[in-house]
Amino acid sequence: MLRARAFAEPLLAAETLDTSENTLAHADGVVAVLDLIGGGAELKVCTYLVYACEHLNRPRELITKAFGADLAAVALETTKLVQLQRQTRVKAAQVRLERASGADSGSSSGMRATPTELEASQHENIRKMLLAFSRDLRVVLLRLASRLQTLRYIAAAKIEPDPALASESLHVFAPLANRLGIWPIKWEIEDLAFRFLEPQTYKDIARQLDEKRIERESHVEQVRQQLQQALRAQGIQAEVQGRPKHIYSIVKKMRGKALDFDHVFDLRALRVVVPQIEDCYRVLAYAHAHYSPLPEEFDDYIGKPKPNGYQSLHTVIRDAQGRAFELQIRTQGMHEHAEHGVAAHWAYKEAGSKGYQGVHADSDYDAKIAVLRQLLAWQSDVESERRQAATQPLFDDAIYVLTPHAAIVELPKGATALDFAYTVHTDLGHRCRGARVDGAMVALNTPLQNGQTVEIIASKDGGPSRDWLNPEQGYLVSHRAKSKVRAWFNAQAVHSTIQRGRELLDKWLQREGKTALNLDDLASRIGYDDAASLCEALGKDEITLRTVEQLLHPTQAMQAPDEVQLRKARHSPARAPQGSVLVVGMDSLLTQLARCCKPAPPDDIRGYITRGKGVGVHRADCPDYAMLAQRHPGRVIEVQWNGIGAKGDAATHYAVDVAIEAQDRQGLLRDISDAFASQKINVIGVQTQSVKGVAWMTFTVEVTDASRVQRVMAAMQDVAGVRSVRRR
Repeated sequence: MLRARAFAEPLLAAETLDTSENTLAHADGVVAVLDLIGGGAELKVCTYLVYACEHLNRPRELITKAFGADLAAVALETTKLVQLQRQTRVKAAQVRLERASGADSGSSSGMRATPTELEASQHENIRKMLLAFSRDLRVVLLRLASRLQTLRYIAAAKIEPDPALASESLHVFAPLANRLGIWPIKWEIEDLAFRFLEPQTYKDIARQLDEKRIERESHVEQVRQQLQQALRAQGIQAEVQGRPKHIYSIVKKMRGKALDFDHVFDLRALRVVVPQIEDCYRVLAYAHAHYSPLPEEFDDYIGKPKPNGYQSLHTVIRDAQGRAFELQIRTQGMHEHAEHGVAAHWAYKEAGSKGYQGVHADSDYDAKIAVLRQLLAWQSDVESERRQAATQPLFDDAIYVLTPHAAIVELPKGATALDFAYTVHTDLGHRCRGARVDGAMVALNTPLQNGQTVEIIASKDGGPSRDWLNPEQGYLVSHRAKSKVRAWFNAQAVHSTIQRGRELLDKWLQREGKTALNLDDLASRIGYDDAASLCEALGKDEITLRTVEQLLHPTQAMQAPDEVQLRKARHSPARAPQGSVLVVGMDSLLTQLARCCKPAPPDDIRGYITRGKGVGVHRADCPDYAMLAQRHPGRVIEVQWNGIGAKGDAATHYAVDVAIEAQDRQGLLRDISDAFASQKINVIGVQTQSVKGVAWMTFTVEVTDASRVQRVMAAMQDVAGVRSVRRR
């Protein structure tokens, strides 16, 4: 330790921390705190190395050479965590100032023990960082000791503390010390932080304690001596000690149980330390027999230890004058753990087979895991308080990096700079073109590490690349980022669809001489909200231009049903094959397969009586048929397939349209044609159109039944670049 201090002294003697405390004096104070909790020599060496790191050009190389790679790794990890926490507090302070600038100049919110929403968010970020850096417990212990020393200095120097630092100490560091069983640090951090956050309440309780201190201490000492002598007379080698009560714990009890100061039972407290567990229960029996116990205040933490391993018997008794005492009864081993907690096993190899907190450990690794479980349980404690599920992914599943403004961003392990950009803002991700990590340019698919600062280089406009969705190239890990990229391309596809539909509609309106027609009115008449929705439906082939034509050129009123003239079938390319469709209840009627949906057996079909063209046969899901049936329900007639079943050359063939949307590329048409050929499907017509790299194709094929179409469509999905395949 002396060698480490000599190594650091020239670097630190003239330096100061953000609190204005001399850096070397701070390191000496941290060492004193580690002495208090039983920290080992290596941990004290790391203290000086941590603060020396920031003043060395090649800290890892120099510290490794002088003190070994293990201590160099601890020092560098702790230094990184110190810098992250400092940057987080600075950022939080800036946000508070920005919010305060909008408030009245004469108002002041002051500090308080209850955190604001902003502070709670920052506390959660600090907890996550502590977990992320806790692979070596020494890093956490160094941060706890450093925070206590900072609070001690602020109190001694009588300077105004940073509100974020005080709140963070009370709501993050003190609970962590409690979970790890390091109560001396917990109690002192709580009292000092509470003193800064609620100075008036602290002074009131301190004054009431001080007013009765002499009387209380005299009485406690009298009872202590009596109890120790009585226990030894019973053959119990007990050491009875007075136990100081901490102000913050008094306030918590008063607020939690709605008590006033005079009704806090454990203002007078004694601790009894005995050799064996059976002695604990003998002391308890004696105390309950010779004093008046309060049954509701009894807790057996020996039979059922606290989650952090704490063991002791707690009871409250009253003496003959009715004054209440809290009595804690424990063995020497329990007392050692209660005073030092995990600090007693700060080096995992020192824990050996003893493990930690009674957990049996057959190896150094098992002892380490036993300690790390307490850190994860600490996070679960916080979640339970917030009434959330206690299950949280292990810290190995997440990393924590910084924006250039020191805001903490949580990412999944293995995340890249591109994931980071999308997490910060969707638009930043779309426009991302490069990244700097810790000031150095990196590829967008470079995995990030804990504590790195990431700066995104973005263009003014533009969008993502389809390569970003290729898992083999490793650009994105986050599911959220992937969904944002897919959503962008889906939006572009919708835009292309609308543009395609608009072009079809414009050409048709030009041919009809209706270019002055208001498209929004037209869309409304057809049943769409606006022109864009109508054009999208046309672009997707959900409706056809025939629907628009029927709206603009309504047919004359139909004759009454009993006057309709139905003719026999005539030869026509669109006519239903002879005998293939039966009009229920009537024979020898002209039937026509609708061109808008091209039905084929075994499709569910509907009939619609046209004017002069017999019965139009539509698929039941045809949008044109739905519109016609809605306007003229009296023309709907029941039809069904008839006599389907011939095979080979005798089988009837039906023309069916298959619509394909794909990313346009060279050879696309050839590959799709080959896919049809491999399914032995005859293509009798093709229509293609390409808009901004998106190809829209309609293939008219001959099939004997519609089930063949489904197999063909499944085969099309395997063609590179194909996005969707459907029947028109």
